[in-house]
Amino acid sequence: MDNIFTPETLKVIQNEIPLAVWDTLYVTILSTLFAFVIGLPLGVLLVVGEKDGVRPLPVWLMKTLNVIINLLRSIPFLILMVLVFPLSRLIIGTAVGTTATIVPLVVAAFPFVARLVESSLREVNPNVIEAAQSLGATPFQIITKVMIPESVPSLISNITIAITTILGYSAMSGAIGGGGLGKIAIMDGYYRFNTILMLIPVILLILIVQGFQNLGTFLATKSDKRLK
Repeated sequence: MDNIFTPETLKVIQNEIPLAVWDTLYVTILSTLFAFVIGLPLGVLLVVGEKDGVRPLPVWLMKTLNVIINLLRSIPFLILMVLVFPLSRLIIGTAVGTTATIVPLVVAAFPFVARLVESSLREVNPNVIEAAQSLGATPFQIITKVMIPESVPSLISNITIAITTILGYSAMSGAIGGGGLGKIAIMDGYYRFNTILMLIPVILLILIVQGFQNLGTFLATKSDKRLK
């Protein structure tokens, strides 16, 4: 036991892991927020802008949006993170560190979020939309007062999927200069052959994922009018 919990290991556990948990939560929540700020309107456009949507958009624009979203989604996160280094330096001032990882996380996540939002909106009953149109509702009113409110339970479930995915991305960012639990697991655990410092961050990440998942499930259930 003494060989496992060396003074150096105990120092990391006591001093660095609490900060790493905070960094992981900070990066994950902020990245999810920014990804939804960008991804939500894109997801709405993908649904309302199609030929049979409530506000059809030019075909070339819809094809361009789909190509960009599919292209960004197809790039592995670690490669995307390297490609986005110049953008991180431009916005944050550096490409390394906890805050700097928010930029590539948002770039990687917003196309995923856009597809999740698209999927949620497509679950809305078309009859409800047609009823709103027959009452003279404008496209903006249909989007804000019918489509989004009707899809709230599904959106919450998809937010949960997005936040757990971004959490996984944030852990991977530790391999190339990111902070948080991923950095400790890779730099202090894997590279130094310290099993304890690999296991503890993994366990904490699992607990954080379960926390987000349970909260998302609870909120989705509470907001589902069909269960009331």
